[in-house]
Amino acid sequence: MENMLGQLREMQKKLEETRKQLAEETIEASSGRGAVRIVMSGTQECRQVLLTAEAIQKHDPEKLGELVRLAVNQAIKDSQLLAARKLGPIAGPLAGLGKGM
Repeated sequence: MENMLGQLREMQKKLEETRKQLAEETIEASSGRGAVRIVMSGTQECRQVLLTAEAIQKHDPEKLGELVRLAVNQAIKDSQLLAARKLGPIAGPLAGLGKGM
């Protein structure tokens, strides 16, 4: 039992370290051929919304809003995938807990 608790503490420590790393990592997603770019952390925190001057001049507010929405949604998906890749190997052993109870 003590060995299991030690393993759980070590796993918790690794998870916390990985979460801190994810908070520092960023991904970038875009829409409208780069007219709108979103920079997001691995913890799904939006860091930047970048719009080209051409996008602002060329698109009406509704279309620009749609481009922002598309880029944000893609950034969220990409950020979630990044987190899953980083956290999956650590949390993997816990996946079977609770089954058969």
